[in-house]
Amino acid sequence: MRHLDLISSKHNTRQWRFLDFVSLIFFAAIFLFFVLVLTPLGDSIAASGSQALITSTTGAKQRHHLIALIEAGRNLTIQSCPSDTVDYMPCEDPNRNRLLSREMNYYRERHCPPAEERPLCLIPPPEGYNIPIQWPTSLYKIWHENMPYNKLAERKGHQGWMKKEGPHFIFPGGGTMFPDGAVHYIEQLEHYIPISGGVLRTVLDMGCGVASFGGYLLAEDLLTLSFAPRDSHKSQIQFALERGIPAFVLMLGTRRLPFPAFSFDLIHCSRCLIPFTAHNATYFMEVDRLLRPGGYLVISGPPVQWHGYEKEWEDLQTVAKALCYDSVVVDGNTAIWKKPTDISCLKSQKLGIKLCDESDDPSSAWYYGLKQCVSLPSSVNGKLAVGAIPKWPQRLTKTPSRATVIRNGNEEFELDTRLWQRRISFYKESLNLKLGTQAVRNVMDMNAFFGGFAASLISDPLWVMNIVPHNKPSTLGAIFDRGLIGVYHDWCEPFSSYPRTYDFIHVASFESLIKDPTTGKKRCNIVDVMVEIDRLLRPEGTFVVRDSPETIKKLDSVARSVRWESTIHDTEPESHMNERILVATKPLWTLTSSQ
Repeated sequence: MRHLDLISSKHNTRQWRFLDFVSLIFFAAIFLFFVLVLTPLGDSIAASGSQALITSTTGAKQRHHLIALIEAGRNLTIQSCPSDTVDYMPCEDPNRNRLLSREMNYYRERHCPPAEERPLCLIPPPEGYNIPIQWPTSLYKIWHENMPYNKLAERKGHQGWMKKEGPHFIFPGGGTMFPDGAVHYIEQLEHYIPISGGVLRTVLDMGCGVASFGGYLLAEDLLTLSFAPRDSHKSQIQFALERGIPAFVLMLGTRRLPFPAFSFDLIHCSRCLIPFTAHNATYFMEVDRLLRPGGYLVISGPPVQWHGYEKEWEDLQTVAKALCYDSVVVDGNTAIWKKPTDISCLKSQKLGIKLCDESDDPSSAWYYGLKQCVSLPSSVNGKLAVGAIPKWPQRLTKTPSRATVIRNGNEEFELDTRLWQRRISFYKESLNLKLGTQAVRNVMDMNAFFGGFAASLISDPLWVMNIVPHNKPSTLGAIFDRGLIGVYHDWCEPFSSYPRTYDFIHVASFESLIKDPTTGKKRCNIVDVMVEIDRLLRPEGTFVVRDSPETIKKLDSVARSVRWESTIHDTEPESHMNERILVATKPLWTLTSSQ
């Protein structure tokens, strides 16, 4: 007879009852989750609370639902990101980009994650963060704790880049190729280049380090846009922006740089190590696309008369000659060329160099691949050459020939100039803004059009990054013709800058940035754009937007979700548009205070 194991049976019964209980709890938790997230009950519970957990681990469906709640006016506060994200740049994330191809430095270019993969949280400041030192003192020193990275000071301190001194980083003004200081270096260049006198105005500094070259050119009324990639030295561009010097995270790799053609009067490379003649001189041709006819190219360091770089130096001279560049001087390890004002002497057969097709728009530069051809000035209407355009400061107010990129461009330019003179006067007198004070140095205009906003602030101790959305008329060339600077961008993607780098961000017509200009449909949402603005804005920084009353009401609600203090104002009395103005301030908070 078969015997039953009663002890074992009782044990199994208890085990299954325990598993049934666990399963019940598990399925109940799932049911409760869906009730909270996907039903009106969940909406009402969320609306009654003051905070919501919104993190990078949020699933795409839940992320979308939470954004919808915020846009609908629910009283939710977006949570802070973890402490290791203090310098997070979504489109220049080494953890993501290191998996990409190394060919032509593709992996170091801009690569943005899809919106659903971006963290929906607020970037915290580092521990010990201080409100930045004001300009012009910031040119010489900044707070160490705002970016406590000693690697650059340790590696480059002997070259005069920077050094740690007490609670500060000190910037003596040196560089790898000018250890005696940028001022002395600029004085040497002035023997060959008309740096003073207003002939030159816009400068591009490639591989800029901490941007001392651009910082000291400001004394000569030369406005330099400095760029470098995110690299192993840690935060070159972040140091530059903390100092109050115009700078941008960027890599010359497989695409055109995001600037219009023939925009810079002077292009400078001091040991930038760009292989100008590689890939059939593609990089030299990109520099040529950006350099204004009659402009100057300065290359200091390798390969110019540099031991071990003899072939590269010979190739560089050959390419420059093939493009009809005049050799101004070769002084030690520094070479200066002047670009011709016409293309009559170009020998397209040399080194395989060819002229771009007339149908190619040389100012198309948003995710646009590099071309192995020479861009033609004749493809752009108007006077572009150094010497043909007015000197600075006259060029600021003179209607640029590239204004005709839009219909009735000359009239629109004049109207825009007068409009912003009136608006800026109202902003300063009635909105209690800090414009014109030492508290505002780094400024961004998210929808610049002809740069009228920036032009009206030219007497203030600040600089403006003018953004022209990539899907709007390409007025950025006219902005550069005025002697101002800027870049193309799409505000449905994060901007290529470190967190906490702008004191003041301005936008007119916010809604137009996220809508398709043809269909009118939304391409992205308000919340993601506002979270990105929060990432860029310094604590105690100001965000000003003018738009329709409906849009301003939505933005005011989202401003509370990103922890800003905001007020709504009427527009200036002379305005006949149905608009209102939102003024918001980002407070200084820490991870400790936000918990």
